Amino acid sequence: MTNQTQTSTDITTDGGVKESIAGIPAERKASLLSGQNFWETEPIEELGLPAVTLADGTYGLRHQSGRHDHLAMFNSDPATCFPPGVAIGSSWDPKVAAQLGSAIGKEALAQGVHIVLGPGINIKRSPLCGRNFEYYSEDPYLTGALGTAFTRGLQAEGPGVSVKHFAANNQETNRQTISADVDERTLREIYLPAFERVVTEAQPATVMAAYNKVNGVFASSDPWLLTDVLRGEWGFSGAVVSDWNAITDRVASLRAGLDLEMPGGSAGHDEDVRAALLSGEVKESELNATVARLAALAKYIPETRTDVNYEAHHQIARELAADCAVLLKNDFQTLPLKAGLRLAVIGEFAEKPRYQGGGSAHVNATRIDQPIDAIKTIAAERGASVTYAPGFAIDGTGNPALIDEAQDAARQCDVAVIFAGLDERAESEGIDRNNLDLPANQVELIHAVAAIAPRTVVILSNGGVVSLEGWHDDVDAILEAFLLGQGGGHAIANILFGLTNPSGHLAESIPLRLNDHPSSLNFPGERGHVRYGEGVMVGYRYFSTFDSPVRYPFGHGLTYTAFTSSAPRVQITASEDVTVGLEVTNTGDSAGKHVVQVYVSTEAGPVRRPARELRGFEKVYLEPGETTTVSIDLPRRAFAYWDIQYSRWVVAPGEYRIQVCQDAATVLHEEQIMLVGDKIITELTMETPLGDWFEHPQVGAQVNDALGFTGVEISPEHLAMMSSMTMTQFINISGAPVPAETLARLMRDSRPA
Repeated sequence: MTNQTQTSTDITTDGGVKESIAGIPAERKASLLSGQNFWETEPIEELGLPAVTLADGTYGLRHQSGRHDHLAMFNSDPATCFPPGVAIGSSWDPKVAAQLGSAIGKEALAQGVHIVLGPGINIKRSPLCGRNFEYYSEDPYLTGALGTAFTRGLQAEGPGVSVKHFAANNQETNRQTISADVDERTLREIYLPAFERVVTEAQPATVMAAYNKVNGVFASSDPWLLTDVLRGEWGFSGAVVSDWNAITDRVASLRAGLDLEMPGGSAGHDEDVRAALLSGEVKESELNATVARLAALAKYIPETRTDVNYEAHHQIARELAADCAVLLKNDFQTLPLKAGLRLAVIGEFAEKPRYQGGGSAHVNATRIDQPIDAIKTIAAERGASVTYAPGFAIDGTGNPALIDEAQDAARQCDVAVIFAGLDERAESEGIDRNNLDLPANQVELIHAVAAIAPRTVVILSNGGVVSLEGWHDDVDAILEAFLLGQGGGHAIANILFGLTNPSGHLAESIPLRLNDHPSSLNFPGERGHVRYGEGVMVGYRYFSTFDSPVRYPFGHGLTYTAFTSSAPRVQITASEDVTVGLEVTNTGDSAGKHVVQVYVSTEAGPVRRPARELRGFEKVYLEPGETTTVSIDLPRRAFAYWDIQYSRWVVAPGEYRIQVCQDAATVLHEEQIMLVGDKIITELTMETPLGDWFEHPQVGAQVNDALGFTGVEISPEHLAMMSSMTMTQFINISGAPVPAETLARLMRDSRPA
């Protein structure tokens, strides 16, 4: 490969860089704020810095050395298509995410890419989002753990990442104009924590601002998001990048904290910045700070390019895929397939696999494992026979002849293996689904085959969850493969025959009906707004809180072996950090992996809390009969909620339950703890609700006396009515003769010490 010269200025150590930037003419600095073309920044020749190259890469590199576009309409250079985010999420394994990041980082080095646009860590608010294949989970803790591991793994190889899409980018419908209307508690507890963790623990090179608005303000022009929270609270020191063609007001975005507009060619925006400088709307010091952050990206340009072994990376793609598939159902121990069976493999996805999503993440795979080929290879080694029938057309058209052929194969088999799923056209960047259903011709096929075959296995390939209703009870086993990348065919075959023990777990709930989902009333919005009306009750938080049944809960996943977990040992430090310890034993007869899931449950505090929330997990590998000790740390923040009155995280005093769970719906063990929590003392005023006066930790005991209530029996109904009144309202409506000096003394004594 060709060498690439190391940048002549070390931005991280050269104390003269700021002075050098100040010396660049303002007009020139304004032109540095957007790319020089579709994928490259402007070189900063005054500092001896070359252009920085960016490319998509949430699960594989999409580097276009030829014609450029953002929707994968033009070809990209060959790269390994690893399992997409939906699969990595189902692995529940940060080591898998880190290995993925490392492999993409190596390929970025080989192809001359300095900033990889990924990971995608938006929350799966609705199962209909067309880009869910690219994201990890409906849970922010799981998402944050995987996103942090991916970022560390990739940046350890040299290139930087662009963690995206910041923030509340949870649908594709009207994504460039929609306003996500979200209350701050929900933002803080659900939609921001994954970004916070990646930023604070992995120091990403860049953060990509989302297309959408948040509460009426474009994310790319929101100073609260980009400056107050991202830089001020979380300490982010990298560059903020726009999504492609997202900027409508360059001056507003610059002042909000957005550094780089992509792609290039927006000369009019350069003029807008120059005019704002002349008018004083933008200070040159602001411009200098932005250019300094862009100049700092040069540290991600390596001295040389390195070669990559794509054959070895294909093997990595296979290994990662094997950790991601989720065994949903396995009645009668149908799987793994026994030796000597007659197999009927049915479904066009067996020979034309669906292995990735559409849009800007689409990878030009170096090679693709066909499931049917991998199945035939292993079957031959096991003395099993394989008959194949396409069964249906991927385009959804009905064909009775194909079903007849599939039924003929089913009559001659011991086990029918049906490959079903969604076409890439059904879920892609830029579009959302309008239902969860499999195509009708595939459902018809499943019914027809299951009615004849002695045993039926369904392998699903889809980027977002699909409904299993109408056919779930007709089949014996279901393997939710999601999208497994170019090595998925090999991984599926290994799982079917037991060469790999399935260990994936659902990172999102599978509802019985779309209408059961908490987002269904407010998705995808109307008249330019989508209201996040479910608040913090996203996904399993809603289902578990309201005892709403699902087909399969968050965290569910079967295996070919069995595990037991001991009751947890809980230790609390003086600072109220908690450590949970337990033993896990493989009680089955085959090696396998188990995910320990730890949730926190509480009713403490003045806000409605979900029934339980994931706060820790660990995936462990155990041989048959082996026992290991697992220790999971729960920092004090794991018990906190965001208090909108005090604009801070608060741990409410009271009882908390530490739950070791099989999944979000099944508690295996529970231990109760008491936390002192935060006793927040605020000064009372005449406009403070009476209920807060009664409960005030310093003067609450004196309020009854002051109001003349001592010895007076007050009904619960009257107390509830009074508690919502301010003190002013109560005095006016009751006519209570409370001396003003008494109230003044109580308010004075209520002040924090």
